[in-house]
Amino acid sequence: MPQFPFARRLAAAGALLAASTSPVALAQATPAEREVRTWAASCAACHNTEGRSLGGMPALAGRSADDLYRALIEFRTGKRPATVMHQHARGYTEDELRRIADWFASVKIAR
Repeated sequence: MPQFPFARRLAAAGALLAASTSPVALAQATPAEREVRTWAASCAACHNTEGRSLGGMPALAGRSADDLYRALIEFRTGKRPATVMHQHARGYTEDELRRIADWFASVKIAR
């Protein structure tokens, strides 16, 4: 199955990022934070902005980074069944998946 070229994937994620992150927050972010936010923005299509699901899909925001990372690795290796997550997870390195998991874990959830 063909993979999307990195530049095309990055452009699509960037478009989602622009729509889901305030300009002020993005401007104050470090280059590394902007990079991981760009990757995480592609998750918004199913898990909502910043992983704050409105139902139907699991929320990612505020969950344990280790649990999220483990799930992503299981999707990537095929250990965990999925409809599309296995394809998404295969597009990232283990380090990138760790950074994505860490970022979602850092998102504050409203109580």
